[in-house]
Amino acid sequence: MRIGAISDTHIRTPDDLREIKGIASKHFQGVDLILHAGDLVIPDVLETLRGIAKTIAVCGNMDPPGVREALPSKTVIETDRFKIGLAHGWGPPTGLIERIKGEFSGVDCIVFGHTHEPFNKIIDGVLLFNPGSATDKIFASQNYVGILEADEKIKGKIIKV
Repeated sequence: MRIGAISDTHIRTPDDLREIKGIASKHFQGVDLILHAGDLVIPDVLETLRGIAKTIAVCGNMDPPGVREALPSKTVIETDRFKIGLAHGWGPPTGLIERIKGEFSGVDCIVFGHTHEPFNKIIDGVLLFNPGSATDKIFASQNYVGILEADEKIKGKIIKV
């Protein structure tokens, strides 16, 4: 199973929405699922991503009330072989990994966002995967998305946009 991972898109305008459609069309072609780890800002992002593949999303700290009411703050996705936790993250970057890990138990992977910086590391047997920000460079000099390959093992790949 191939899973696209995206976060911190911070989409506000129709031009931003076209940009995310181009990024997702290029990098998520043929994926079985897309996970968005929050900070969509406008719900139209979900419809754009759903035009490419089934999409599951959580809300982030920058999402307005309407998005926060429509999306959970965290969820667990079960594939044939793996459980994947999905959350945005909160607070300062220091200690974020520990806070995110504390939100889930019994998962094989946790996809998160918030820092805008990619992260792809197995800690205590759990893959912690942050695809970075696809469109916002406020905390990062480069934009990224990610792909999870969930076959015999689950592993992540960070892709520069």
